[in-house]
Amino acid sequence: MRTLENAVVVVTGASRGIGQVIAEEFGRGGAKVVVNYNHSKEQAEGLVQRLLKEGSPAALAVQADVSDPDQAAKLIEETFKQFGRIDVLVNNAGINIDRSLRKMSVQDWDTVIRTNLSSYFYTVKAALPIFIEQKSGAIINISTLTALTGNFGQANYTAAKSGILGFTKTAALELARYNITVNAICPGPVETDMWFAAPEEAKKALLARVPLGRPSTPQEVASGARFLFENGEIITGNTLHINGGMYMP
Repeated sequence: MRTLENAVVVVTGASRGIGQVIAEEFGRGGAKVVVNYNHSKEQAEGLVQRLLKEGSPAALAVQADVSDPDQAAKLIEETFKQFGRIDVLVNNAGINIDRSLRKMSVQDWDTVIRTNLSSYFYTVKAALPIFIEQKSGAIINISTLTALTGNFGQANYTAAKSGILGFTKTAALELARYNITVNAICPGPVETDMWFAAPEEAKKALLARVPLGRPSTPQEVASGARFLFENGEIITGNTLHINGGMYMP
């Protein structure tokens, strides 16, 4: 069984939302956590202080726009420079630019694909030499339920998130020989800022499609990520669905 005690964990897009709670969960388990952020420096540094107070032996905020391959590589390089290894890479960074296909621009498409899909390749590519040398590692890619169902006005977002699932399976096949596991998580509705900002009628209509009748919490998603590392040595190429029964593959 893998342990989080002194494991080195990189979480992209960790200054808020699901990424923040994943960082907190791994930190409480005794991991050294690298909090990646792009713009939210104050939030990221505040998270680092909380992690240190709550049990993480070390925590570090690193600015990098992971949609840029050079910056993604620098994030991995800085982590290795500070800690000498990487045990877990959680790819979570993502953005929304929601428009119907008729109104979506090429720039809208490219920006979301770079951030929500290409960045996952960039960080994995940079971390691979470290994982291979260690002969160990876990990659956890955060996707979404709508990658499997589609969603009006999110052609760019759902295309990227669907691509993550294909990328996860292929990476799992290629990297198993190095004892590297690669898995994805597909959350359904989650109680993030986006959820709370949605109109009440929209939330009510969405929850009517959830058999368990409520959204997931960010903590439940974070617990799933922790499970995939601590108990997932024989689990690879899989997708963990956390959606209250909204989608059953």
